Amino acid sequence: MIEVVGTRADLLGECPIWDTRVGKLYSIDIDGRCAHRFDPSTGVAETRDLPGRPGCLMLTTDPEIVLVAAEAELLWLTWSTGSAVPWRRLPTGGDSHRLNDGTLDRTGRLWVGSMHEDATESTGLLLRVESDGTSAVVQDGVGVPNALAFSPSGTTMYYGDSLAECVWRYDYDQDSGRRTNREVFTDFVDLPGTADGATVDADGCYWIACVFGSALARLTPEGQIDRIIDLPVDKPTK
Repeated sequence: MIEVVGTRADLLGECPIWDTRVGKLYSIDIDGRCAHRFDPSTGVAETRDLPGRPGCLMLTTDPEIVLVAAEAELLWLTWSTGSAVPWRRLPTGGDSHRLNDGTLDRTGRLWVGSMHEDATESTGLLLRVESDGTSAVVQDGVGVPNALAFSPSGTTMYYGDSLAECVWRYDYDQDSGRRTNREVFTDFVDLPGTADGATVDADGCYWIACVFGSALARLTPEGQIDRIIDLPVDKPTK
């Protein structure tokens, strides 16, 4: 069963994250420059404006504070006050670039990518950010970074590029934050649309939104298509 949750209409909705601690769903609207929080038990939907286009949002140890990657900065958003305090400015690859998809590894280390705002040039970056805010450029030549996720064990990393229409799988060292042994996980030849946001379920299967393909796909850890769910929307994002 597919159910519509909430009634808002985002310009570019992204990055839904369920917080089990408070039973609320966070998400962002990139072009609307805001973050949302929805409580399904009460039906209450709240929105907080942001000083730029957010690319992704992460939970923190404090249920009232989320980390947002917006434009070229990481911001601490305090939900109760709506205050967005800059934390770190990151390299993005140049002017007309912004931060896009990101996720945390199983130790809390942040991975986030940047992209050219017209989404036609492979001039973005993939960055690794440690808990103290230090960052490193891990990859350049990035088109539209997406599909970042980690296996339940934390030892496998997934990363995709929507412009390249491909998702890669890596062996991942959680202590050092280094990825090795890149191999193609799926090249979308047998999937509709192209790669967008993704996550991994408790069984280690990889779920990916097929943007422009009106579908959600589930792949096994071996890369086999396990399920395709048709969606009543053209551009599912995550």
